[in-house]
Amino acid sequence: MAARVFVPRDATACALGADAVAAGIRAVATSRGLDVEVVRNGSRGAVWLEPLVEVETASGRLAYGPVEAGDLDSLFEAGFPGSADHPLALGPVESIDWLAGQQRLTFARAGWADPLSLDDYRRLNGFAGLQRALGMTRQEIVDEVRGSGLRGRGGAAFPTGIKWQTVLDAPGERKFIVCNADEGDSGTFADRLLMEADPYQLIEGMTIAGLAVGAAEGFIYLRSEYPHCKVVLTEALARAEQAGYLGDGIRGTEHTFRIELRIGAGVYICGEETSLLDSLEGKRGLVRFKPPLPAIEGLLGLPTVVNNVLSLAAVSTVLAAGADHYREFGSGRSRGTLTVQLAGNVRRGGLVEIPFGATLRDLVEGYGGGTASGRPPRAIQVGGPLGSYLPESLWDTPLDYEALEEAGGMLGHGGVVVFDDTVDMAQQARFAMEFCAVESCGKCTPCRVGSVRGTEIIDRLIAGRDRERNLAVLEDLCETMVEGSLCAMGGLTPYPVRSALRHFPDDFR
Repeated sequence: MAARVFVPRDATACALGADAVAAGIRAVATSRGLDVEVVRNGSRGAVWLEPLVEVETASGRLAYGPVEAGDLDSLFEAGFPGSADHPLALGPVESIDWLAGQQRLTFARAGWADPLSLDDYRRLNGFAGLQRALGMTRQEIVDEVRGSGLRGRGGAAFPTGIKWQTVLDAPGERKFIVCNADEGDSGTFADRLLMEADPYQLIEGMTIAGLAVGAAEGFIYLRSEYPHCKVVLTEALARAEQAGYLGDGIRGTEHTFRIELRIGAGVYICGEETSLLDSLEGKRGLVRFKPPLPAIEGLLGLPTVVNNVLSLAAVSTVLAAGADHYREFGSGRSRGTLTVQLAGNVRRGGLVEIPFGATLRDLVEGYGGGTASGRPPRAIQVGGPLGSYLPESLWDTPLDYEALEEAGGMLGHGGVVVFDDTVDMAQQARFAMEFCAVESCGKCTPCRVGSVRGTEIIDRLIAGRDRERNLAVLEDLCETMVEGSLCAMGGLTPYPVRSALRHFPDDFR
């Protein structure tokens, strides 16, 4: 019987040499007369260990990493595939402390199997949520999601069940489910990892959403910079429809639901839901005025559920395990698990899924292992390029939506970027303003003009020109952007700027 060896096909693993490792394992095994089957699995999100190679044994999976093609001869000499006495040997996968300390619900299947294998997905409890939903009424499905306390994981944290209820109650025969997979925040990659490692979970969640609100059509709006996702999703959608999980008569019922994959426009602003809808309609991505909300008048002016990848994926867990089970995790009004992406100057970067309530210190010092440079961390940005820069005095703040907001930050999509003590926070504040100037859709004046003027003012502060006057003008400008911008692009840009000024004032002198 062939030994099964798993090598990730995830974009990050491939960028770090996984394709060469997979080809090398086949070549070395053949030259040694060994019967080895190489399975291209999804990533577990342990970026610091990629390529993470795993071997299936009678007692469980053994891990080796990070493996390079040049390591293979010595690995095979030490007994690979199997239990090899080698410096890259990590022992049983489940015993790696970085993974063992997590509470994986949404990413429970990530890394265990071939992402495109329907048999593997079903074996790992896939489609259990859809099967249950097929026997429920629309209102019962919505009630289950509401009862779970699930909130949008894309950044706004709006209760998912309330959004679904609005679309369910909206009049009209034609409704849509739109998945926002235009993941553009710096330091974030959870959506990509899930789509590449467990695509059927997203398909299942979208189908459940369609059953819940009476929609027969769904769209995945995928970030253009994700070519690996495009390949995986295209094949997964075709296989799911062929197996009866999409299309007419889903699993022998009267229900119909189809999903179409659309590639994004390559701009950050299309991650905003109304701009995304304009882009889906073939228009330039511009932010729409609200009201009306997309739940009332969304795609083509019809009721539309717009949810992020992680929100829709979590729905499958809610329906499979029940609302009460999902609510057991988390703290306060933040229920379920939090998916954090550790990036920047951090030694052990990657995806961490834990219940809400942990602290930044737990993450950066515990899971992250401190900075990659070995220097003391100085600032942590949470929530993407529009999130606040938090100093050491705030690193014990619990990571939930309300606690972080009270501390002047936001959780956003869960991106956490670490900076050591060499960072220039005045330059980081300038980056935030310039980012807004480059990525603004240009529809509203506070964002379009304010970000350009803000960059100029920060340049004058850095140059030491008329400090007090420029600080006053910058504060006034930030207030105008917060209160007057049409969407969060301009409204949140002042957050990193103000936090840098408040917590790191010396960098502006």
